[in-house]
Amino acid sequence: MEDGTQQLGHCMVDMKELSANPEGLTAAGVFLTPKLPQVEFSLACNDLVASGRDRKPNALVQVAVIDPHKQHLVSHACTEIVEANKDPLFLTGVTFPSEYPGSPETLVKLSVYDAKDKSQESSSFLGCATFSVGDLLRAKDERLTLSLRSSDGVCAAGTVVVSRLKMGEMEEVDVDHITTDIPSHKCPLVCESASHACIDRENNPLTGPVFKNPICKVYRFQTVDSKWMLVREQMEECTLSFSIPKQLLSLYIQEDLSRVQDLKELGELSPHWDNLRKEVMTRYGGIISSYQETLAELDKITGHSFKPSCCKAQKSLEFIPINLHTQRMRVTCPRKTDAFYDVVTVGAPAAHFQGFKCGGLQRLLSRYEAEKKSFSTAYQCIYYSPEHTAKAQEVLSTVSLLQPLITSLADQLLQAAQEHSSPGLRDALKNLSDKTEQFVHTLKDELVKSALLALHAAQPGYISKNQKQTPVQGGQHQGHIHRGSDQNQSPVQGLPGHSPATSITDSTAVCNNVEGSQTTTRGEGGPLKHQDSIPHHKEYDEEEWDRVWANVAKCLNCVIAMVDKLQEEDNNKQEPVPEQQLADVITSHNPGDWREQLRPLVTRLKECVMEVVEKAKRAMTFVLLQEAACSIPQGFLLQQRRDVVFSQALAALACGFVMRLYAGMQDQGFLRQLHLVGLVAQFESLLSTYSEEIGMLEDMEVGISDLQRVTFQITEAKTDDLSDLQPLVCGRRDHFTVEVPLPRLVFQTLPEEIKEGKPLRVFPVLFNVGINEQQTIAERFGDISLQERINQRNFEMLEAYYKSLSEQVPLECLPCFQTPTDIKELLETLGQNVVTKKRKNVEILWIAGTICRRLNGIRFTSCKSAKDRTSMSVTLEQCALLRDEHQLSKDFFIRALDCMRREGCRIENVQKNIKCRKYAFNMLQLMAFPKCYRPPEGTYGKVDS
Repeated sequence: MEDGTQQLGHCMVDMKELSANPEGLTAAGVFLTPKLPQVEFSLACNDLVASGRDRKPNALVQVAVIDPHKQHLVSHACTEIVEANKDPLFLTGVTFPSEYPGSPETLVKLSVYDAKDKSQESSSFLGCATFSVGDLLRAKDERLTLSLRSSDGVCAAGTVVVSRLKMGEMEEVDVDHITTDIPSHKCPLVCESASHACIDRENNPLTGPVFKNPICKVYRFQTVDSKWMLVREQMEECTLSFSIPKQLLSLYIQEDLSRVQDLKELGELSPHWDNLRKEVMTRYGGIISSYQETLAELDKITGHSFKPSCCKAQKSLEFIPINLHTQRMRVTCPRKTDAFYDVVTVGAPAAHFQGFKCGGLQRLLSRYEAEKKSFSTAYQCIYYSPEHTAKAQEVLSTVSLLQPLITSLADQLLQAAQEHSSPGLRDALKNLSDKTEQFVHTLKDELVKSALLALHAAQPGYISKNQKQTPVQGGQHQGHIHRGSDQNQSPVQGLPGHSPATSITDSTAVCNNVEGSQTTTRGEGGPLKHQDSIPHHKEYDEEEWDRVWANVAKCLNCVIAMVDKLQEEDNNKQEPVPEQQLADVITSHNPGDWREQLRPLVTRLKECVMEVVEKAKRAMTFVLLQEAACSIPQGFLLQQRRDVVFSQALAALACGFVMRLYAGMQDQGFLRQLHLVGLVAQFESLLSTYSEEIGMLEDMEVGISDLQRVTFQITEAKTDDLSDLQPLVCGRRDHFTVEVPLPRLVFQTLPEEIKEGKPLRVFPVLFNVGINEQQTIAERFGDISLQERINQRNFEMLEAYYKSLSEQVPLECLPCFQTPTDIKELLETLGQNVVTKKRKNVEILWIAGTICRRLNGIRFTSCKSAKDRTSMSVTLEQCALLRDEHQLSKDFFIRALDCMRREGCRIENVQKNIKCRKYAFNMLQLMAFPKCYRPPEGTYGKVDS
C-alpha cells in the first residue's frame, strides 16, 4: 500500500501511528509487533557432478542452521528431489519466520546430495556451502551464488544459487543459467504480484491469543503462461483445543450440580420415587466427580495447544480434539491480487477412550430410545419421548432466563412512571409486554400440566378428584389430560396490540383497581401467599395450573389498562378545561401518582410470574427425573459420550469461526452474510464405514449435528490484553453461546447488528467418503447405507442454506472465483453424485468443498487422526485450487503435489504427532486408495499412529 498503511489481521492500521507508539499494538489480539523480518529464499544448483560421470544426479538440498553459541548443526529444512538434472531448480523454498531465534549473524549450511532412491535413505554427498543471513540481506539483488565444496575440499562440485523471496513484492529478472525441466523457461528471482500488501507472520490474521506455533513452508510453481507464482503454507496450533473443553467441563459440572439441587427441591416424594431420586442423584454425583477430576488433570497441562494422535484414547484428554490445526495457503500470482485459502484439520470427533465395540452415538441413541419404553415400565415411570425431554430442558432454560428479565423490565416501567415520561412508559411497557408474552407462550404446553399431575401423584397421600370413579394410572398422565373450559384459550390474546377491555372484565379476581382504586384483590380477598407448588394430602385440582398460568397474562393486561388510562388522562390535560376541574386534576394527579397507581399491579405481575416459575420448574425437573430414572445406567453413559464428542466438535468449530472472522474483518459482504443468515461449516470426513471407523462416523454425525445448538456473539474486549481476547463459552447442554471478544478499535468497525450482540448462526454439514482398504471391503461385502444417508441428509441441509442465503443476501456479497460454474449448478452436480452408486466417489467431497468456499463458509477436513488421509486431502485440494484459480501448469501439478506432501506442512504435522516423518500407509493399503490420494514414494511406511 502506498499510503503508509499495512494490513494487519485484515484490519487497517496506520503504520505512522504505530511508529510513533511502537508498543501500542504489541498485545492487541490479532496484532503482534514483529521481532525480526521474515527471511525466505529459494534454491537452485548449476553444473552438479554426480558420483557416476555417465548419469545426472537426483539432487536435493538439506538446510541446516549453525547455532553460534553451541556451535552445532540444527536441521531446518529440505527441498524435494529433482530427478536426473545437473541444473536443478527446486520448487520448495526455505523460510525463517520472525519467531525464529536468529540474527543476521546466523549461519546457514546447504548440503547437496544425490539421492539413490526417493526415500532419501541412500544418498551420496555432492558438496556444501555456508553463508550468513546478513550476507543474503546485504547482497546485490539479495542473491548469492556459492561454490559447493566437495568432501575432500578439492573437487569442484558445482554452484548453488540462493535467492531471497518476498511475498507480495515483484521483481522480474531473467536468470539464464537457472532453468526448469521445461526448456527455454526462465525463472525470475521472485514472483510477480500486483499487490504490495504483505501479510507475513507478523501481520497475519492467524496471530494473537488463539493461534500459535506456526510452521511455514514456501514454494514457487509455474503457471500456464510461463510465469511463476509464489505459494506459502502456514500451519498453526489453536489454544481453543484446550480452553473450549475446559470451559465446557465447568459448564457441565455447573449444570449437573444445579440439576441435583432441583431434585432436592422437589420436596417429599413417596418411597418409590424417593429411591429413584437418590439413585439419579448418585449417578449425577459420579459424573460431576469424573468431570472435576478430568478438569483438574487438564489444569495441570501447560504449554500444549494440541493433542497428538498417539494420545487419542487417553482418558484425561478425551474431551480434547485430536490434532487440531489450522492451515492457510497464500498465493501471489502475476498481476493478480493475493489470495489465501483456509482449512481446519482435526481428528474425527469421537469417544476413543470409551471405544466402539457397540457402535457410535447414532446407533447407541437409536437403540436406547427403542428400549426406553421397556425401562419406563420396569421403573414405573412415564415414558417421555426425546422431544418431550428436550421441551422440558427448553422450558427450564427459558423461564430461568426470562423471569429475572421480566422483573428488571417491570422495575424500568415503574422508573418511567416515577419520571412521568410518556415515551419512556410506552417503551418500557412494550418491552415488558414482549417478554411476558414470550414467557406465557413458552409455558403453553400440555407437558407442564401433565407433569404437575404426575408430580402430585408421586407425593405421599395423593388423592385425585375422580379417584373413586377412575383411578389415575401413571402411564396415562401424558396421554389424557382434562382441559379447563375458559382457561385454555390463549391468555395472551389481549396482549400488546392490545384491547384489554375484554380481558379486564374476566380478571376482576386478579385486580379491580383499573378505574383508579389503590387496592388489589388477591385471591379471595386476603394477601397473596406462596403456597407449595403441589398441595400435600389434598385433593388435586387439575385446573389449577391453567388459572395460575393465565393469571400472568391477566396481570399484564391490568398493567396495560392502567398505563392506557394514565396516558389518556395525561392527554386530556392538554385540552381546555374549566379552571376548577384543572385544579382538581393537578391536585389529584401529581407526577408521583403514576408510580403509586402502577406499583401494586406490577408487584402482582412479578408475584404471578414467580409462582408460575416455581411450579413449572418443579414440573420440568420431575419430567427429567423420570427420563433419568428410566435410563439408568445407559442414559448417563450416553450423555457422557455425547459430552465428549460435542466438546471436540465445538473446539474445532470455534477455531474455524475465529479464523474465518479474522480473515473477513474488512469484507463487508461477508459481515452482512454473517449477521443476516450465518455461515455454513462444511466438515469433510474420510472415515470408512467398516469396523471401528463406522463407530467413529456414528459419533461424528451426532457431534456435528449437535453444533446446531451453538450460536456465536461478537463482543468488545474489556482490554487489549491477550487474556481478555480469548473466546468464552456460556449456556447449557441444550444451547451454548461462544463469545468472541475483539479489541475496541476493531470492534467499532463492525456492522451495528453485530455490535448489538445479535446471535450469529452456524450451519454444520457433514459429507463422508471412505477411501482406504477398509472402505473397499465395506463397498463389496458390507454396508455403506450410513454414508449414503449422511451425504443425502446433509446435501438437503446445504441446499436449504443456499436457498435461505440467496433470498436474504445479494450474491455480490459472495467471493469471486475464476472458475465460471455457479453455485446452483454445483449443487445440482453434488445432488447427482450423492444419489449415484459409485465406489469411493470423492467428487462428492471436492464439489462440497468448492461450494463451501463459494459460500464464504468454514472448511474442515477429518479422518481418524487428521494426520495421514487428511494430509492427502488437504494437499490435493490446495493443488486443485492452484490449478483452477491460479493457472498452475499441468506439467507442475504432480510436482507441486509431491512437494507439499514430501516437505510441506503436512509432513511436519506427522512429525509433531508421532516423531517420525512417515505417513502411516503401506503399499497394500495404497493400492486401494484413489490415485490422487497416494503419497510420494519414500514418504510412507509402517509406523505407530
